[in-house]
Amino acid sequence: MTTVRGGRAGRFRVVGVNIGVLALQGDVREHLSALAESDVLARPIRRPEELADVDALVIPGGESTTMSNLAISFGLLDPIRKRIADGMPVYGSCAGMIMLATTVLDGRPDQESFQGIEMTVRRNAFGRQIASFEADVEIEGIAGGDFHAVFIRAPWVEQVGPDVRVLGRVDSGDTAGRIVAVRQGNLLATAFHPELTGDLRVHRYFVEMVRQAAPAR
Repeated sequence: MTTVRGGRAGRFRVVGVNIGVLALQGDVREHLSALAESDVLARPIRRPEELADVDALVIPGGESTTMSNLAISFGLLDPIRKRIADGMPVYGSCAGMIMLATTVLDGRPDQESFQGIEMTVRRNAFGRQIASFEADVEIEGIAGGDFHAVFIRAPWVEQVGPDVRVLGRVDSGDTAGRIVAVRQGNLLATAFHPELTGDLRVHRYFVEMVRQAAPAR
């Protein structure tokens, strides 16, 4: 795998891994920055031809109904579904979790998703923006202690299929036990926004998923 020097002094960036960020709406810049800090090439994706050039995709936090409509308008819904079915690694945060779900509760009747992870997700489950909060969440597979998670109009997972691994749950308060991080094969989703925290551990976990999946692609 080829490497070139870049970013901060003494650091190397892996050229062989290209990760796109779905740039239709939401926290695009924050994810691009976190991926760059995780030593991979990252680029915004708005067109099907751009999707074809990346090894993996991040679906950012934002507004899932708007993202759904724009994915249809930009001709990305079916291409992303096909890449997911073909094994492309994808990570979705908050609205991205909703977009990866096979079933969405409290969404618009015409809302579409990418049908990736076999799970039922409830939109705005923790409440509207005024009910946003932060909490420490233990995430399976991520070392270094609890992750300080930011929840903004966040969903939660109500049900998962047999192939879905639950990685994290809320561990205190009225919503204790609610599922907020899952993985199914090459697909990862969190109800919270790691791109807003400065903690790169979730992004680095995903980058490692992409590298491990590379021989199979």
